[in-house]
Amino acid sequence: SGSLYVSEYFSQSAQKLSFYSWYGNAKLFHFHVPEDTVLLRWLLQASRGKGPECTDMEVTVHFRYGAPPVINPLGTGFPANATVRPSYHISIALGSAVQNTTFVNVTSPAAGDWFIAAHLPEAAGRIEVKGFSTPCPYIFQADMFVLRLTDMPVLEPGVAMPQTIVSPAKPLHVKVFVPKHSAGMLFELRSCLPSEQKACALRVVLGSITLPQSFQRIITCVGNVNCSLSLDSPPWEKWLQIMVESLGAANASVSVEMLASFTACRPGSTSSFLNFISLNQSQSGPRPGSTGTAGSSTLSAGEASGNVSHQRSSCLQSQPVVREDLDVVSVRYRLLNGPSVPVNSLSPTLLLLNLNTGMDSGGSLVVNLLLNKTSLSLGNATVVACVSAASPVLSLNATQNCSTAFFQGYPLSVRTSSAEAMLIVLYPQTDVWFLSLQLLCPKGQGECKAAEAKVTVFAYLTPCFNDCGPYGQCSLLRRHGYLYAGCTCKAGWGGWSCTDDTKAQSVGVQNLATLLLTLSNLMFLPAIAVAVHRYYLVEASVYTYTMFFSTFYHACDQPGVAVMCIMDYDTLQYCDFLGSVVSIWVTILCMSRVKKILKYVLFVLGTLLIAMSLQLDRRGVWNMMGPCLFALVIMIAAWVYHGVKRRHCYPSSWKRWVFYLLPGITLAFIAISVYAFMETNENYYYTHSIWHVLVACSVAFLLPPRDKHKKPWAWSQKLICRYQICQNDREELYAVT
Repeated sequence: SGSLYVSEYFSQSAQKLSFYSWYGNAKLFHFHVPEDTVLLRWLLQASRGKGPECTDMEVTVHFRYGAPPVINPLGTGFPANATVRPSYHISIALGSAVQNTTFVNVTSPAAGDWFIAAHLPEAAGRIEVKGFSTPCPYIFQADMFVLRLTDMPVLEPGVAMPQTIVSPAKPLHVKVFVPKHSAGMLFELRSCLPSEQKACALRVVLGSITLPQSFQRIITCVGNVNCSLSLDSPPWEKWLQIMVESLGAANASVSVEMLASFTACRPGSTSSFLNFISLNQSQSGPRPGSTGTAGSSTLSAGEASGNVSHQRSSCLQSQPVVREDLDVVSVRYRLLNGPSVPVNSLSPTLLLLNLNTGMDSGGSLVVNLLLNKTSLSLGNATVVACVSAASPVLSLNATQNCSTAFFQGYPLSVRTSSAEAMLIVLYPQTDVWFLSLQLLCPKGQGECKAAEAKVTVFAYLTPCFNDCGPYGQCSLLRRHGYLYAGCTCKAGWGGWSCTDDTKAQSVGVQNLATLLLTLSNLMFLPAIAVAVHRYYLVEASVYTYTMFFSTFYHACDQPGVAVMCIMDYDTLQYCDFLGSVVSIWVTILCMSRVKKILKYVLFVLGTLLIAMSLQLDRRGVWNMMGPCLFALVIMIAAWVYHGVKRRHCYPSSWKRWVFYLLPGITLAFIAISVYAFMETNENYYYTHSIWHVLVACSVAFLLPPRDKHKKPWAWSQKLICRYQICQNDREELYAVT
């Protein structure tokens, strides 16, 4: 009745949801649950826009403790050595209601980092032109309420503590601190006395809830007999919550006595001191004239032989590990006594892998074991290993199921027949991780009591396993101050690390795509030839520029192995976009038949403005539509002026309309339709090639005929009769009427 509860509220800014194609599309929320929390409530709010483009939608929300959730909405594959457990998720439907509010309750949640990831269904794969359509906004926000007990009683190990449960509506919460090197814990309930003359009925819950898997231990105690529960490998150096609730009558109180006791499993007493000495020597080396170094080396030499025998008879052998931070979400673990560790059958060898900085859970933990075959004399013996968080597995020879009190570990094994084993833990939860190794013999431990195996251990944390392979790119993602990594796949490859080749493009298809997208630009050659033949040299130079950079941009833009980049990708992309828009600009201005000086001023001024707008927003639809519409206005105004001046339709020739303008305009409209509405990720290589061909052909049709006073190119005459190269411009000028 005297318990004091405090409620706290945590909120984060809303995020706009995306359709799912890779992990970067999932919107992440990162919360920290304080200690002594007895109730956690998530408030999930999903909403959508009110426009006609908004349809019914289902939002998927994933929860995980300690690290971002490992999800697989597309059903693709994971790397071969990765062990993946299903994520805990719920679905929120956005139907006729514009907003949906959902509550998720978690009783006795584990203290520490909690993550929520939300996303929409699979992306359609259509390439949207920015500005052509307005996508519906789907917004998601997660808020967290916690109820925390401020004065939770502390159960001291080995000391019986009497407590009273006032009523079933008010359960009793206590906590006990698990010391380091605890091999087991025994929790006992004694002297259960209900206020009414009835049998004692209690429910005891040890541990906290973690998602997606929860390992709470629950026992029901009925009667006045003592009730106990033992835990193997409880989490080291953490508070363990214990909840006791009465199952009796509504107003009946229950008095009970609680006791927690621990069994210790410590390594050799001098091993830590010797490791410290060897670390100092390996880092700094012996100092001349220092008596302390000589004394310590004498001590280590004198104690070494005794220490080895003591360690072999101790509960575990701890190997010193140095953590080296290399970069963001990038850590290497270096064994102080060399990469090879001795493993025997008497006690497990233990390596500590520290991942509790709070910034390590966004990568992949890779553990690689390599057995030295010559070190193991027994051919049928096996080195069993287990990777676990919070506490190590200390009973490998007995259970072999690789589980601790509140965590299911990841098993590994090496033997003479298969001397190498690898484990990949995707998004390892924030904690201290342990690698336990022990030698097992099929006929019992007596067979290999004197045997010892040498196992080389490579352990490291990397943002993306294998850097996403040849068909993927590792991207570093950020949510406020938290960093995590994900793979974007290409060329049809998929999966967490881009190892799923179910929809992968073959090398032949990749080569075909590259050839189509690059060689289709050669269709600009007819347009260049027509422009040169008609004396439009500036326009011809623009088309040449566009053809060159479009060819090499698409050669560099390919997702597979058929790639060639002659310069920086961003530069090639900018030049390709610039050339495309300027080509349309100069073509329409050329069709308007304005005065040359005005035309060239508009050429230069328009090109400068287009370059500026592309720098502001390269993929905006108005970067292309704006110059096109403005040039069309100039062209129509010029044509109307010419028509009024000549008092008949301009252009006046029906052949010009039928054989040139109408085909060119038709090709241009088909090209715009293909570019804006038909391109998807799957058909991009041939639809975009069609766009190249159609645009280049339309330019060749739309270019106007040369000026009447311009003579056609006559290379043969100009080369043979040199005096004809110089023309009488004055005579030509007066000839114009």
